[in-house]
Amino acid sequence: MTMDTTMTWLIALYIFMLAAFTGYEVISRVPSILHTPLMSGSNFIHGIVVVGALHALLNATTPFAQTVGFIGVALGAANAGGGYVVTDRMLAMFKSSGKRKN
Repeated sequence: MTMDTTMTWLIALYIFMLAAFTGYEVISRVPSILHTPLMSGSNFIHGIVVVGALHALLNATTPFAQTVGFIGVALGAANAGGGYVVTDRMLAMFKSSGKRKN
């Protein structure tokens, strides 16, 4: 392992840890009323993850890379689909039931 490779992994680990900490701090301060709109917006990001996994799958040259790419596409698609289902259920809670009390 050369010094360049080691520094690249250290920098990647640092960026990952910084992103995880920042994400936790931002999400923990979001009021409950904003969770539904934020979740709808995050479904878009899950779609980008699926596109990235498809790119990795289509450029894979080894069976291992193809397997990892396929698993990435499957999990990303399940995550995006599940996000839309949960968002739909949460938005249904805000709809009126049709019964009005007079």
